Amino acid sequence: MAELPVLELPAALSRCSGRFTISTLLGAEEGSRGPYAAAEGASCDSAHPTHLSGSTLCTRTFGYNTVDVVPAYEHYANSKGVGDAGKGRPSLADLHSILKPDPGRLCAPVSDPQRSNGLPEAGPEEVAGEPGRAPAPEPVRFGWVKGVMIRCMLNIWGVILYLRLPWITAQAGIALTWLIILMSVTVTTITGLSISAISTNGKVKSGGTYFLISRSLGPELGGSIGLIFAFANAVAVAMHTVGFAETVRDLLQEHNSLIVDPTNDIRIIGVVTVTVLLGISLAGMEWEAKAQILFFLVILVSFINYLVGTVIPATAEKQAKGFFSYRADIFAQNFVPSWRGPEGSFFGLFSIFFPSATGILAGANISGDLKDPAVAIPKGTLMAIFWTTVSYLVLSATIGKRRSTSSGACVVRDASGSLNDSVAVGSPGCEGLACSFGWNFTACAQRQSCRYGLSNYYQSMSMVSGFGPLITAGIFGATLSSALACLVSAPKVFQCLCRDQLYPLIGFFGKGYGRNNEPIRGYMLTYIIAVGFILIAELNAIAPIISNFFLCSYALINFSCFHASITNSPGWRPSFRYYSKWAALFGATVSVVIMFLLTWWAALIAFGIVIFLLGYVLYKKPDVNWGSSMQASSYNMALNYSVGLSEVDEHIKNYRPQCLVLTGPPNFRPALVDFVGTFTKNLSLMLCGNVLVGPRKQKMPESQLMADGHTKWLMKRKIKAFYTDVVAEDLRSGVQMLIQAAGLGKMRPNILALGYKRNWRTASPQSLEDYVGILHDAFDFKYGVCLLRMKEGLNVSRVMQAHDPATLASEQQASTVFQSEQGKKTIDIYWLFDDGGLTLLIPYLLGRKKRWQKCKIRVFVGGQINRMDEERKAIVSLLSKFRLGFHEVHILPDINQKPRPEHTVCLSCSIKRFDDLIAPFRLNDSFKDEATVNEMRQGCPWKISDEEVDKNRAKSLRQVRLNEILLDYSRDAALVAITLPIGRKGRCPSSLYMAWLETLSQDLRPPVILTRGNQENVLTFYCQ
Repeated sequence: MAELPVLELPAALSRCSGRFTISTLLGAEEGSRGPYAAAEGASCDSAHPTHLSGSTLCTRTFGYNTVDVVPAYEHYANSKGVGDAGKGRPSLADLHSILKPDPGRLCAPVSDPQRSNGLPEAGPEEVAGEPGRAPAPEPVRFGWVKGVMIRCMLNIWGVILYLRLPWITAQAGIALTWLIILMSVTVTTITGLSISAISTNGKVKSGGTYFLISRSLGPELGGSIGLIFAFANAVAVAMHTVGFAETVRDLLQEHNSLIVDPTNDIRIIGVVTVTVLLGISLAGMEWEAKAQILFFLVILVSFINYLVGTVIPATAEKQAKGFFSYRADIFAQNFVPSWRGPEGSFFGLFSIFFPSATGILAGANISGDLKDPAVAIPKGTLMAIFWTTVSYLVLSATIGKRRSTSSGACVVRDASGSLNDSVAVGSPGCEGLACSFGWNFTACAQRQSCRYGLSNYYQSMSMVSGFGPLITAGIFGATLSSALACLVSAPKVFQCLCRDQLYPLIGFFGKGYGRNNEPIRGYMLTYIIAVGFILIAELNAIAPIISNFFLCSYALINFSCFHASITNSPGWRPSFRYYSKWAALFGATVSVVIMFLLTWWAALIAFGIVIFLLGYVLYKKPDVNWGSSMQASSYNMALNYSVGLSEVDEHIKNYRPQCLVLTGPPNFRPALVDFVGTFTKNLSLMLCGNVLVGPRKQKMPESQLMADGHTKWLMKRKIKAFYTDVVAEDLRSGVQMLIQAAGLGKMRPNILALGYKRNWRTASPQSLEDYVGILHDAFDFKYGVCLLRMKEGLNVSRVMQAHDPATLASEQQASTVFQSEQGKKTIDIYWLFDDGGLTLLIPYLLGRKKRWQKCKIRVFVGGQINRMDEERKAIVSLLSKFRLGFHEVHILPDINQKPRPEHTVCLSCSIKRFDDLIAPFRLNDSFKDEATVNEMRQGCPWKISDEEVDKNRAKSLRQVRLNEILLDYSRDAALVAITLPIGRKGRCPSSLYMAWLETLSQDLRPPVILTRGNQENVLTFYCQ
């Protein structure tokens, strides 16, 4: 453990509460050098505790003062990246390196976990106010009962329960109604388990369903479903409000007190109601919660009232409306379906009923207002599903929807409501089940004009109950509570989406007000949407619209749970264990299937919207990092494929040029990056290597600081490449490290790409030796080599403004020739030596790209003047077998001979130019003895002896002649590719070799690439 000497700290520092920090100790050490001393008789590993109260914690734990700290909550709070240092925890450098005082660092106390019992302190979202001001009031927070269970139960007990449950039973019959409930409960239960798992896998903040999906699957799917879910909740406000308005309209109609007409009354009542609910929402979450409790109590009373009414003997008035108390024969008749009207189909009724089960997300949607979402959401949601399912079973057993063996049905499908329709049992001409009870509803049933009965009267529960007005109050409570919950949910979800800034033009709605950060602007937007749908004034038309949106949300919630589980990410550790990834996948699949079975065209529209929004986020690539399961899945896929690739034997047909590019900082050599990136994009590996030369201790912080900035620069330039760097004592040893260690498995570089060293004549001799040595090292490790030379040079570091890693990605991108359209120029390939075909392959890959595809590729090959036609046919035949599409072939006769007499003057000029290049590096040892020459060569391997000049005269003249040919044929080409000549290691001095490359490629306007393969085939004309 790293230890600290004992310090007598100033009084100002001793007042800091909590455990002492490194900055505290360093600041004190700087201010007072002498006051500390080890205890008498103590070893160098121990020291007296300081007077800081917080310091005694580590002293009590370990017996001496130490820079190390014990585990605490705040060390892990708000950490996102892997490299994030926890607040208050010393860095590795603080523990491992020499401790240096920093007088600029002030006391930053950290809380004592013993004092706080390890519980989290107020986070940044919960702390408000400024120094000198009174602290802001605490926001309202709810537990699992009040915040989740009651809210979910109220939202599930919506308008469908009271107004459509009897009608659905009359249409579908008891058996199919059971199936509808079973399907709904199955989907919602699986979704409840999935959302419980997701919500317990880390700290949940505001945003509800959107927050859970986006932080699990990423911003692409999270953002699209966030918009859809917020919109669905806004439409659900209209659905529940229309249900309330229908009930009030029916009451007015019974008393002949309509305001205008039945349809417009729904609109008027609905708009007024949603306006009142908006006022409650704007009053704050505390008032909204009180209203929900009131609605909950009203609904409970109405349930009890209904159950009591089912056992009270039916009066004559109720019998006229079709209620006959419990009857087994009514149960038998209602067991089978009786489809009526345009909605008379199984999935039509399911689409109407299913929204009543969508309230399970009401508690999760206010996750930011819960005391402990990780506890409240699973417990409250699952308990709400359980109790509402029980209530559905009990209520359906009494209305004819679902029942036990001891139960019977209460209400027939058709009844007139007229007391005059009573007849004697067994009267002739009477048809239907009611005849056996003394009532004749045959006439209205045949004309389909009956006003009462399960199929016609939406207020059947009110008729059955002991006291009708209490059922009406229950309908009011259920509809208004559901509408209020959706009115709160939609803005809360939308606010979180707006703050993440995934989409344009919606940030205006992200602003919060008050101690609970209320989305006032979001409330107003939800209100406008709800009013628009209320004007439709038809409940059955609104319900199917939101069914697909909710099912889409359920599908993604379940898929989020499945995907997070299947990726095996160590970060997926939900404390809720009672879930199954396969059940979650089943739930997601069933949700999608149901979407298409309900209304296929609406499902296609929903998916179209999701795909459009998904595509937008993928295109914009927002700068967010939420540690989603998609990131974990990408890693898994890459790992599995990389390991699987190791089992695949290499074949020439699958050869890919995988390049290690010595870019240094990539933004310093953009042309080199663009050149390699052009022919490797979507094809092969590109790895940008940077060697940081200097002491490791000095360069390591720079390496860690700059790596992320360089990667972002590459991404902004749309270069698909990796960046890596090494710290080394010199350039050559660093490149050797990269050549040996770069890559993974079969994904390893096989080509070393680097820029041409323009300043080789003025650079230090050792750097020249290192540069040529790097080429020799590449060949030793069986790499191909590709050198890029441009007339204007490659290194633009002198004009670069951004050297700070934070501004690398935002700097202005330099434009290069490889980013521009080349037009109808030529790519000239001088395939002078057979290197395995790499000299041909790279220009071929370059010519396939859009910017280069108009260029004509010409191939130049050396040959003899008396065999030009034969050699040209042979090369054309070979190229055709390679299927490269190169048809223009030129034979260069006598390329290895001296120039013809008519070029003698030019030749002497060129040779003199070459001699001037090597003159500074010559030993001029012709008249010196061997001992003197060896002494002169000692420590100067780059020097050229006269003997070496003479031995390599023919090769030097060849470079001069080739340059003349290049200037004749390729002065206006878009690109020139030449086979790189090789200097024999230990026999050819580095300065002589660089003079060859200089002479070969000098005075050329287009970019020149000097390429040499590793002498192994990279092209084949065989199919196996």
